[in-house]
Amino acid sequence: MLCRSTWPTSYTTVIVALVAYCAIIVSLTMLKAFFVIGLLWIPENQRVRGLSLIPLNDLWESSSLFTQVFGYGGNFAFFVPFGVLVYLLCGRIGQTTLFGAGFSLLIEISQYLFQLGFSDIDDFLFNTLGAAAGAWIAQWAGPRARWLWIALTAVLVVVFAALVILGTRLGDPDRVAEVNAASYTLEYGSPLFT
Repeated sequence: MLCRSTWPTSYTTVIVALVAYCAIIVSLTMLKAFFVIGLLWIPENQRVRGLSLIPLNDLWESSSLFTQVFGYGGNFAFFVPFGVLVYLLCGRIGQTTLFGAGFSLLIEISQYLFQLGFSDIDDFLFNTLGAAAGAWIAQWAGPRARWLWIALTAVLVVVFAALVILGTRLGDPDRVAEVNAASYTLEYGSPLFT
């Protein structure tokens, strides 16, 4: 660990980027009851408490491919930038993975305790895998890509802030479609999934 007097300015910049990205993660996992982006969710429906400790249960129980792709792929992708930024600070894939697992576990426990979302073992697993993948990507890209990762994080933060500011002005309520594929029917009236 570097002492404060030899702490490079770039480390401070990475820490700022990491804190800003963590704020996005916390906002989108635990604070959706307090703001809205377009018509993506209804804030009143976000004050829930649920727990799923069965790994990969959406593969069997979900009637929608969207739920599986968004749930698994989304959680994975969500933690890739986190893994990149943590790796820039510690330089170790294993340590980054553990930090990602710890942060994800903290989120899942907080969601359950404070009734701020659905706690799922799959979220924890795929968040951890995403952090590990981010660390691997940062290692593969090397130290010269540091400013690219910081710039991309800054863009993500600005886009997120703009989406939050625009809030309900995004989207047309009259064009909202049902996402649950189980409720869709084929042209001849038979259920899409049985």
